[in-house]
Amino acid sequence: MKEWTTAEWETNSQSANIAAYYLYAPMCGTCQVASKMLEVVEELLPNVQIGQANLNYVEDLAIDQKIESVPCLIIAQNGQIQEKIYAFQSVPFLYNQLRKNI
Repeated sequence: MKEWTTAEWETNSQSANIAAYYLYAPMCGTCQVASKMLEVVEELLPNVQIGQANLNYVEDLAIDQKIESVPCLIIAQNGQIQEKIYAFQSVPFLYNQLRKNI
């Protein structure tokens, strides 16, 4: 996954049918597992725009979107946020959550 700034997230979420923004913290063990899961999902869904950002560098977005914890996956469809996922249950779960919005 490519690191996105807030501006890149806004551009991608507006221009793509579906886009996801993965927010993490570098010292978070759960985030490291979630990253591996999303790498698999990214390979399975190449048409879905998925970017990531260290939450420490996108504070304004975290405040605006009321991010409660990390890991967090924000899913947007046609520029509108559809959901925020905090519990990355499994690869099939994440795949289905993204797939249902395509």
